[in-house]
Amino acid sequence: MSAYDAFMSEPNPYRVENCSIERTLAILGEKWTFLVLREAFNGVRRFADMQAGTRAPRQVLSARLAKLVEEGLLRKVPYREPGRRRRDEYRLTQKGLDLYPIMVSLMHWGDHYMADPDGAPVVLTHRGCGSPIDVRLICDEGHEVPSPRQVTPRLGPGARLAG
Repeated sequence: MSAYDAFMSEPNPYRVENCSIERTLAILGEKWTFLVLREAFNGVRRFADMQAGTRAPRQVLSARLAKLVEEGLLRKVPYREPGRRRRDEYRLTQKGLDLYPIMVSLMHWGDHYMADPDGAPVVLTHRGCGSPIDVRLICDEGHEVPSPRQVTPRLGPGARLAG
């Protein structure tokens, strides 16, 4: 039995009350949020363009943008077109940009399990050489970790065990 299997077979392995996944899902765990982030990663900055790209109802989009700004994933940048009132663009912050590997992982999973038979609708390539990109887990020593069965969960310094 692997360390992973032994860990996962315990009745309540390391149940922490301050789970990072749960906290992240409190911010991101909903379809419209990911679609707004998709648009932002594709360079869309303006409300009307985001609404067209996501097809989100106006109130839903407005609420999601406000939440992403409040959480520091997006920032508002004012702009004004000649003869128009001031408006805001939405730009990714570093905190938002750090979500890119998650977005790529979701996309690749969807390409593998949910794509049309013809293949992926979008292929991400490295601007420098044109090769497709991939997301991989690599330990600090540089070893690729191809399976969760090769990972051992351990309590971190901030863990608070649930009662």
